[in-house]
Amino acid sequence: MSCLTIMVQGTTSDAGKSTLVCALGRAYKRKGLNVAPFKPQNMALNSAVTVDGGEIGRAQALQAQACGLEPICDFNPVLLKPSSDIGCQVIINGHVAAQLTAVNYHEYKPTAMKAVLASHQRLEDQFDVVVVEGAGSPAEINLRDRDIANMGFAESVDCPVIIIADIDRGGVFAHLTGTLACLSQSEQDRVIGFVINRFRGDRSLLTSANNWLEEKTGKPVLAVLPYLQGLYLDSEDSVATEQHSSDAKLKIIVPVYPRISNHNDLDAMRAHPQLDVELIGPQLTANHPSADVIILMGSKSTQADLKWLKEQGWDKTLAKHLRYGGKIIAICGGMQMLGQLIDDPLAIESIKAEKSEGFGYLPLSTTMGKSKELTLKQGIIQFPQQVPVPIAGYEIHAGSTDYTLSDIVPVVTDNDDVDNIGAGFLSHDQQIFASYWHGLMDTPQALNALITWASNGDEFDQVDYEALREQSIDALADSLEEEFDWQEYKSQLDKFNRSR
Repeated sequence: MSCLTIMVQGTTSDAGKSTLVCALGRAYKRKGLNVAPFKPQNMALNSAVTVDGGEIGRAQALQAQACGLEPICDFNPVLLKPSSDIGCQVIINGHVAAQLTAVNYHEYKPTAMKAVLASHQRLEDQFDVVVVEGAGSPAEINLRDRDIANMGFAESVDCPVIIIADIDRGGVFAHLTGTLACLSQSEQDRVIGFVINRFRGDRSLLTSANNWLEEKTGKPVLAVLPYLQGLYLDSEDSVATEQHSSDAKLKIIVPVYPRISNHNDLDAMRAHPQLDVELIGPQLTANHPSADVIILMGSKSTQADLKWLKEQGWDKTLAKHLRYGGKIIAICGGMQMLGQLIDDPLAIESIKAEKSEGFGYLPLSTTMGKSKELTLKQGIIQFPQQVPVPIAGYEIHAGSTDYTLSDIVPVVTDNDDVDNIGAGFLSHDQQIFASYWHGLMDTPQALNALITWASNGDEFDQVDYEALREQSIDALADSLEEEFDWQEYKSQLDKFNRSR
């Protein structure tokens, strides 16, 4: 059979495109079909390292898991990582291709489109079904010219489209009809139906409105999906801010700086019922809450975010926290910030070459460079007075870091490079744990070892975040299979194919 490419586009960002692709991928896999996810262009600071040595959006790695696959670069051939409000790093086929302004990227799109179409063709040659996720909304008129993320791609490969909208935000029927009205006739013709997402209550209450929508647009509502709570899924880029109850045994705070990256490293901690993880956003400029642990996450613009932290008074907060015996966990860019110096002589993350003094708590200096470390990692972590346990993760950073070995205590052994001190170490006073590895808290044993160290020896329940993620994907697929009108979907696909 020939490959089916079906595309999911949304009326807005965060309408549910990523989760619908996850659900469709798992549903098709359950049907015994060889299915793959695909996102032509993603803009996100949450990324994953692939088995073929590149990086893609974190959501596409989750979708690959839903399809029973290891992530590869072809699942997300164009990844944009914003480094400022007007500029971004352009990742093509998993590797840095350019640093461009928004205007320059617009001129670059035809080149990016070639990579997109080549990746899609390779997937079509290997799979029975390719489920494609759009970006933002196809109704963004200013982005229509040279579009490679939504209808521009759909028109190029001539695939049908499902449009999803979030009813929990309100105005869902205006979103759907308005989005359709903004499309050209050929684009409207390839829309085979709508999905209404995050509905609370009795679905029968929507019957008359759905009938009105179908009569007005000629497009059926293929599913009304319920609002599912308690899911543990990787965020594409948004930072959720809810926190746990006061019954938790360990209080953790995390400053959310403007270019925070890979904050999904926190997901396993936030899923742990004995941890209270609070994210402190840029709106709070003073009186940071006290905590047992402060976590400094990765950053796409390390020096700019370091400056922001100092402006927000986090230098004083960190000093007081350490003075009173608090612990710090620093990952990737956060580790660089705690060092003595960050030097960017080639303006890799900056508008111009510049140096910044770090917070000075770690005996290390970092120099940004053109090469980017992109490797999957496995190893062993062993804190003092603890047994060794397995740990896994991935490195994704630019430049290199020099260490003063006599002033740190290595606690992570890299299976492939025993001399890789950046895998994980403690400060000489054992108050700071730092590592270049992302994803190091996803395995239950490693997370347990880390929070046991952070709490000075308390015992915690083990939480298997990978199992929670799998359960969440299954819950999405269960909901879709129950609510999706598969017969109407097939009918619309047949109608679309007959019209070609």
